[in-house]
Amino acid sequence: MEIQEGQNYKKTFSISSDQVKRFAELTGDQNPIHLDEHYAKACGFPKPIVHGFLSASIFSRIFGMEFPGEGTVYLSQTMSFKAPIFPDEPLAAEMIVLEGTPKGKYRVQTNIRSTDGGEEKITGEALILYRPGKD
Repeated sequence: MEIQEGQNYKKTFSISSDQVKRFAELTGDQNPIHLDEHYAKACGFPKPIVHGFLSASIFSRIFGMEFPGEGTVYLSQTMSFKAPIFPDEPLAAEMIVLEGTPKGKYRVQTNIRSTDGGEEKITGEALILYRPGKD
């Protein structure tokens, strides 16, 4: 795949409660704000919230498998968590190529928004290295 400045990619997705539980088990982050409805309500949320890094892991999936795809190395990521994400909430991840270099590195804007009104959830910027394999 050829990558060009200004090119964008969008993917809709959601994260289930089961995925949140498995992420908590895998990482050891058992914070009850992610797992316990009563605790989340006491903290001012209507229900448990998804771990920020679980939400943002969609970027790794997209870069490594879809856009630009195999051969991509994820070098760095900055993120701001703007609003909570809830299990089963319909979301859209968007990548916009900001700049490329002759050595295959690209700065990419990364965003996650709610598809139910476009509320920003996560904003940031990634640096990737793209070296597609040869068939």
